[in-house]
Order: sequence, then structure tokens, then C-alpha cells
Amino acid sequence: MEERLQKVIANSGYTSRRKAEELITKGKVLVNNKVVKELGTKVTDADEIIVNGVTLEREVKKEYYLLYKPAGYICSLSDEHNRKIITELIDTKTRIYPVGRLDYDTTGLIILTNDGELSNLLMHPTNGVEKVYRATVSPIMKIEDFLTLKNKGVTVNGRKVKPSRIKIKSKNENKNSEIIEISLIEGRNHIVKNIFKEFGSEVIKLKRERYAFLNLDGLAEGGYRELNLKEVKKLYSLKKNSK
Repeated sequence: MEERLQKVIANSGYTSRRKAEELITKGKVLVNNKVVKELGTKVTDADEIIVNGVTLEREVKKEYYLLYKPAGYICSLSDEHNRKIITELIDTKTRIYPVGRLDYDTTGLIILTNDGELSNLLMHPTNGVEKVYRATVSPIMKIEDFLTLKNKGVTVNGRKVKPSRIKIKSKNENKNSEIIEISLIEGRNHIVKNIFKEFGSEVIKLKRERYAFLNLDGLAEGGYRELNLKEVKKLYSLKKNSK
């Protein structure tokens, strides 16, 4: 059976489909010892695929983890500055990678897997997967700014973003700070911090509490668990059929 090259790379657990597409267009992928740069190229089980000098292993067992990321870890597979990386927290020999990213100083829920198809599904904006964050911001937002953000949204780096839900959890008048729960479909880098920056407030602490229906119940910082089959199927069910 023939399948698209980027899908095969993603399904092998090497990387996400989006990253696989980048590698193909940059000439980093060989099929039967020939460089392939055309997206959508079809391959079969008989074809040898080499990515960045590594021969792909087909039929790799899929693994799925939910991690409570602590501060002080980066969401990457390596780091030239020798900072700690989140894959070090999970006891597996399988090459897994994070679905999306959380900043170095941000804590909370992140999924790691070698299932490129699921990773692509969860990160693609058309599927509308909601992420819920708990942000401590300072100074306290003006009420009119909060209502503008809630009702109209805000433009960040030339693109409009509107929370699916947002509410004030508590205020600390002495410290001129407040805790705001904000739910987003967006997955852009630093998006939560940049949203509040547009209103003159700084995010001084940030935690992702939920990803779709998943939460951090029963986990301490640095802890993780495997997702069960029911949860994985439910994540796959989040895919919206294109018209």
C-alpha cells in the first residue's frame, strides 16, 4: 500500500508530520538513496527511507505520555546550552517528542508521543483543541481591557486571537497582581504572555492545567503517566472532518 512520505515519517515516530514536511523540502530525506524534496511523494513498505542519515524503523510501537512539566526544562529533544529537556523525565528508550511546547519557565500539562499522526491532529488549528492556562499577571488589568479581551479578543503579531473562555480567579491588591484562567485554541509560541503584554500586563507565572479533556489530577510536578487506549481514541476523535 502506498502512503505519503511525510505521513510515513511521522508514523514511524521520528518526528511530527509538520517537521517531516520541513525535512523533505530541505532535502534531508532519501528514498532508496535518492533525495526527495516533493511533498506528497508516495512510498511503500518496500522503500528504504533515510532521514538525516537515520534509516527509519517501520512498525514502531506507539507510546503516549502525559507529563506535569516543571519549570526549568525545555520542550525539545536536545539543547545546545545544556539545559534540561523534558524527555529526560520519562523512563523510555523510545524516541518521543512533545506535542507543541511550553516555555522554559512555564509549568503544566504536556503530551509526549512518537505518534506523529496524533501530534499533527492535536496541533492543527482547524481541530480546535482547547488548552486551559492559569496565569498570574501584574499589574492588575483594567476592567475595560479585560472585557475587551473577553468579548472581542486582541491582535497579536498581526493575527487576531480570542479566548474561548476567560475568568478572573483571584486578585492580590497588595502585590498588584491577579490570577486569570484563560482557555485558548491558539498554539503559537508565547501566545499567553503576548496576549497580556498587549494590555500592559506581564505574566509572572504560567501553568497549563488542561489539554482538551486531560488534566493533571494525581500528578506532582515532574510526574507522568501513560495515556490509556480509551484516552488515545478520544484524542483521535477530536479530529474534525473537512468539508
